[in-house]
Amino acid sequence: MTKLKGKVIWITGASSGIGEALTYELAKRGNKLILSSRRKEELERVKGNCPAQAQADIRTLPLDLSKPDTLQLSAEAAIQLFGHVDVLVNNGGISQRSLAKDTILDVDRRVMEVDYFGQIALTKNLIPHFIKRKQGHYVTITSITGKVGTPYRTGYSAAKHALHGFFDALRAELWNESPAIYVTLVCPGWIRTNVSINALVGDGSKNEKMDPTTAAGLPPEVLAKKMVRAIEAKKNEVYIAGMKETTAVYLKRLFPNLLARIIRKAQVR
Repeated sequence: MTKLKGKVIWITGASSGIGEALTYELAKRGNKLILSSRRKEELERVKGNCPAQAQADIRTLPLDLSKPDTLQLSAEAAIQLFGHVDVLVNNGGISQRSLAKDTILDVDRRVMEVDYFGQIALTKNLIPHFIKRKQGHYVTITSITGKVGTPYRTGYSAAKHALHGFFDALRAELWNESPAIYVTLVCPGWIRTNVSINALVGDGSKNEKMDPTTAAGLPPEVLAKKMVRAIEAKKNEVYIAGMKETTAVYLKRLFPNLLARIIRKAQVR
């Protein structure tokens, strides 16, 4: 319970879902938290739901990941709030629920802008800070679809795969700057959040439906507890998912042709 105590942890996408659950878990552990998303009122709601004794060490910092040119100022503001940042949790993002043939290119661009370019913009803006302090920790929430592409997720899966490539390479680069700068990739499976309701469909509108697989997924509170353990253990990569999703990762590695046949018929929505 003490490994992260007192650390300054910046969480994007903190106004709902995984980010909200992670906020509550970390608030119980004596962390200094910076909560970010587009919706300030929702950030304040999440802060208000934290234990009263923890709220003095929680700050809200609204930002928009779809506007990467503004994120340098966001990083500077985050550092000023507590004097430094120990951990950045890249969690904000949007999903997709449409076939490639039915999806306009603007949807792919929007998903990539938020889920990839927004994340790496924040990350790059903190690199000088981490190098100067010779320590830091990037925690990036990708997805099992960042390892295994499925139908109805072409743009989303592409963005999550891109995050793996970027952060695997960054981990190697930063080790040469300081072995105390860590990169952890967290790959959830189906998690019981509103991600499918807010997902984009082919014309760019919201899906407005809860996937049965999402509704039957792990509670976000369970994911948050396991994420904290992975962060404390400084794992390079962790899969937090049900048996089906986790098995798919290993099938992709060992028996890719078999997985390709299975994925064709997978019920993913």
